[in-house]
Amino acid sequence: MNKVNDFVIKFANVNGSGSASANLMFAKTIFRMGIPVSPKNIFPSNIQGLPTWYEIRVNKDGYVARREGIDCLIALNPQTYQSDIKEVVRGGYLIYDNTMDRKFSRKDLNIIGIPMASICAEYYDDPRQRQLFKNIVCLGALSILFNMDINVIKTLIKEEFKKKPKLIKPNLHALGLGRKYAQENLNSGFNLKLKSMNSKEKKIMIQGNEAAGLGCVYGGATVASWYPITPSTSLAEAFEKYVHTFRKDSNGKINGAVVQAEDELSAIGMAIGANWNGARAFTATSGPGISLMSEFLGLAYFAEIPLVLFNIQRGGPSTGMPTRTQQSDILSSAYASHGDTKHILLFPSDPKECFEMSIQAFDIAERLQTPVIVMSDLDIGMNDWVVDPLTIDEKYNFDRGKVLSERDLDELEMWGRYLDIDGDGIPYRTLPGTHPSKGSFFTRGTSHDAFAGYTEDGRINAENLKRMTKKFNKSVKYLPKSIKKSAKNGSDIGLIYFGSTTPAVDESIDFLHREGYSIDKIRIRSFPFGNSLSRFIDEHKYLIILEQNRDAQMKFLISNELKKDINNFISILNFDGSPLTAKFIIDEFYSKIKDNKEIKIKIKKPKSAA
Repeated sequence: MNKVNDFVIKFANVNGSGSASANLMFAKTIFRMGIPVSPKNIFPSNIQGLPTWYEIRVNKDGYVARREGIDCLIALNPQTYQSDIKEVVRGGYLIYDNTMDRKFSRKDLNIIGIPMASICAEYYDDPRQRQLFKNIVCLGALSILFNMDINVIKTLIKEEFKKKPKLIKPNLHALGLGRKYAQENLNSGFNLKLKSMNSKEKKIMIQGNEAAGLGCVYGGATVASWYPITPSTSLAEAFEKYVHTFRKDSNGKINGAVVQAEDELSAIGMAIGANWNGARAFTATSGPGISLMSEFLGLAYFAEIPLVLFNIQRGGPSTGMPTRTQQSDILSSAYASHGDTKHILLFPSDPKECFEMSIQAFDIAERLQTPVIVMSDLDIGMNDWVVDPLTIDEKYNFDRGKVLSERDLDELEMWGRYLDIDGDGIPYRTLPGTHPSKGSFFTRGTSHDAFAGYTEDGRINAENLKRMTKKFNKSVKYLPKSIKKSAKNGSDIGLIYFGSTTPAVDESIDFLHREGYSIDKIRIRSFPFGNSLSRFIDEHKYLIILEQNRDAQMKFLISNELKKDINNFISILNFDGSPLTAKFIIDEFYSKIKDNKEIKIKIKKPKSAA
């Protein structure tokens, strides 16, 4: 029986071998055939030479979380053969380059050899060409086996090399070589097939960092200062690309500045300075960068300077796993800096929300005059996701908050930079140069009074901190709201989650519902949390918190900020650096519930795992 549009393919390659573009074309072909697809790139932290993998899940029902178990392994790295084949399901396929014959330990697999290297050696003299075209030969053979739309692949090749048109013809030739071999030698017995789906829903394929960079442009950012660090670098690069595309005037001048700083401290310092001067500016980093930027984050918080910072989270601690994904920086970001400091956090769940929250972040930062940290991660940031098209509001106007104009200053008898005039904790600010003689002030990180004057009066400092606390607590109304979804008949069990875990949660909850379990869920989208999360906790007898870190950081943050008793909270924690799977959640659900005597009687043994 053929498996149509429901399987997992994994490419095992060597980093730097030119496989990335061929693998992406494979995934994009599936996408353009209208089939739900989810690719995951698993790569090392060096430039080349080490193993790299590319997983593609195809699922006609639209489940896009990573799935354990490989139906077809494209084994192109002999160094990892033995470990790679362990992941292939019984009766699955192993496809390899049999130019050199290999012995494999498993007898329960369908093994298909394709002499890719020898085919390339016959037609290409240059060693580098042989290496690169080997991937295209492989793509050609796979297009026959999986019944892929060849016209889509040819179009993708033309798009890939449109700036290097001389490469189009040889790539099409290599594609044809692979197809010819498969047609002549592999014409039967392969039961994984792709069939075009006529989906009425329009979708796009995009990475989170790409979407965030575009969102920054649309959100009015004109300055980006950054220091390279995986996995945030591509966000700054995307912003630079879009600035040069969309911020070019009629004379060809670019209205924007992208500065690669000498270190993380300089990067955030430049962004703070640009925001103080009236620009919309941001920086992007990851966990180690947050550590280095903490002192400046405290300055921006205390001096009340708008700032947008993207934290594309990776594995820790220390340098940790630079090219793996986690939600490891919740506490370090929420409380970054020393002293009484709290920061607004936004938690996107996919590239579309990266785009939307990028725009929102600048409005929030300026409205509240404070840093806003967008908490993405490597899975969202550097993997391709299929999402709804990014939409913009043509009538959208920036919310610059309480900024005094020259006329405002002329009409005011008295102005204090940190005066709470409206009772919401948010003072009025000015931009340098607004007025020739009024509205200027010093920005300082030391204790200050309502008029930005230096003071060591503890009572005045305490009153200032109270005002900032009030501003922080009231910020909830400007932030993205948590999204709650209740089971049909309600439930005593509530699941709390956030960020990139969303696809796996959706799939696992669907499975558990089919198994007879009623579970409500709520997705956190911002911090501070607001009343919706507090009510959700109060409404459920049993609470499960899912997060991708070792120490249950979100659970601690909820306990600390909402003053909830978390002793009975059940934590499901994943911190191996891999994108979360529904199977992991389901297995952990049953495992954790088994130990709870009150719930145990309500649990039945699952028929199968997702």
